[in-house]
Amino acid sequence: MPRFEDAPKKPINLSLNSKVLEMARELGMNISQTVDTLLAEEVKRRYWERWNEDNKGAIEAYNERIAREGLPLAKYRTF
Repeated sequence: MPRFEDAPKKPINLSLNSKVLEMARELGMNISQTVDTLLAEEVKRRYWERWNEDNKGAIEAYNERIAREGLPLAKYRTF
């Protein structure tokens, strides 16, 4: 997953609900930072959702193998 923190900012045009924008400004919110943070969270969520879907078969195969054979090195566990 790419790191977002180090990427430069890029100006864009964005349309937002005017009443929400007005209220956010009245509350002293940094609109750009808020949108950037929320968008990054959504991108990460969708990235991992897609990753899980793309790797579903491998995850299921691994889980089946563990159920059948047990955990690797389990005999060395002290707990």
